[in-house]
This record gives sequence, C-alpha cells and structure tokens, in this order.
Amino acid sequence: MAKPFQFAKFDKKNNYLKKPLILVSNDDSIYSKGILVLVETLKTFAEVVVVAPDSHQSGKGHAITLGSPLRVSSNKRFGPETEAYDCNGTPADCIKIGKHLKLKGRSIDLVVSGINHGSNASVSVIYSGTMAAALEGAIEHFPAIGFSLCDFSPNADFSHVPEFIIEICKNVLEKGLPKGVALNVNFPAKSEQKPKGIKVCRQSASYYKEMFDERQDPYKKSYYWLDGNFVKSDMAEGTDEWALENNYVSIVPCKFDLTDYAAIDELRGNF
Repeated sequence: MAKPFQFAKFDKKNNYLKKPLILVSNDDSIYSKGILVLVETLKTFAEVVVVAPDSHQSGKGHAITLGSPLRVSSNKRFGPETEAYDCNGTPADCIKIGKHLKLKGRSIDLVVSGINHGSNASVSVIYSGTMAAALEGAIEHFPAIGFSLCDFSPNADFSHVPEFIIEICKNVLEKGLPKGVALNVNFPAKSEQKPKGIKVCRQSASYYKEMFDERQDPYKKSYYWLDGNFVKSDMAEGTDEWALENNYVSIVPCKFDLTDYAAIDELRGNF
C-alpha cells in the first residue's frame, strides 16, 4: 500500500494542535441544503473554505472548463466567519480554483464534496460531479471524500448523517488514506431506524436501463429528455447497493487510475 496521507497533528489527549483546513465543494450548487449541512457539520472541528458551483452541475462528471472564462465571487451564505466562493464552472474547476487561487500557499488537510441530493453508489460514481470534486482532490494529492444521501428531494432530511460525517472525516485526518484514493460515501435515506453502522464495500455492478422521451417544441421540432430505470443487478453482500439496502452507510475507496492491470498481459498477446 502507498504511504497514506496524514496532515492533522494531535496532542497527547488527541486534540488538534490546530484546526485542520478543509476545502469543500459539491455539484448541487452552493445554494443546496446538502452543502449547508456539510459546512455546518465540518465547522464544529475544522476551518472550512468553500468553492462551489453557482448553479446545478449534477451529471457533469469530471468535466473542466476550457472554452470560456471562469468567474468567482465571494459568497456569504455560510456566515461572515466562513470563507466561501461561488464559481460558474464545474465541481472539478472549483477544486482547482480552491487549491491554486483561493488557498494558494496554504496546506489543505482534506477535500470534502457534498452532501449530494441522491445516491452516487454503483455506476453513478462515473457521472457524479460530487465524486469528480473528490477525485480532483485526490489528483491534487489530498485525501478526499464525497458524501451523498439516497434522497433526491431538495428538502431531504439530513439529520441522521452529521455524526457519521464527523467520524469518517476525523478517521481520515488521523489515519490518512492511500495516495490517489477518494472515498465514495453514501448514506441511506432517513427512516425510523438509525443506520446500523458503516460498511467498507466494493462498487456494485448494477446499471441504468436508459431511454429517451421524445417531445416536440412549439415549432414542431423534436427534443429529448433522458429517462430510465436503475437496475439493481448486483446486490451481493459486500457491495455498496447491498449495504444501503440493509441500512448501512457505504464507503467505497475509488481511484482515478482506470487501468485494468489484470488485462495488460492478456492484451499484449493480441498486439
């Protein structure tokens, strides 16, 4: 295993010698309820700086802005004591701006993204702007975590997640992560039963069965809405979808290196 990150320093009583610095972003925009809950939770033990999109960026994956200018403005949504900025770019753009511009010269201890409104388990991690921000943090050599709640409602109930966020973030600050790894954390939706605990999982091989809903505008020209259903084809114990279905918080360690190392020798014989 690669040497883990470990930035936070502690005294003999396990208290922080200084507050860790956490860079926060998301993909639901700086105005979402999820990021507000996340920032208020992290502020209980850390210094938080926010750089987040000024509009909805769900499904943008790891896109970055190349053909148009990026604009960044100070934002007071989280109160006068929290440094925050909104950006017209993507979640990945926001992490780059946070590191290279707004926190230039400062030591970032952790990158955190979310809390996303909706699951990012299974194949959703590929499309997720939330996880793109976390993976961008890993690319930039920081330990990173993406948090998502399995509830798409803009007014979702997040009351059961702060204690897990604190536990997971403090664990990463204290014990580190392997280099190049970001954690994909998904919470079950709020129910009468408290989540049973945390499961470290593999990504489920479930998938979306997609379709396009064709419609016509007033000028009789066709346009399309992407639609479909999520097919839970892999619910084996040990997957993130199994954990969520059984009321556990799922954690999947993710890498930006997409190489299938097992296939290298096999393919070399074909070329």
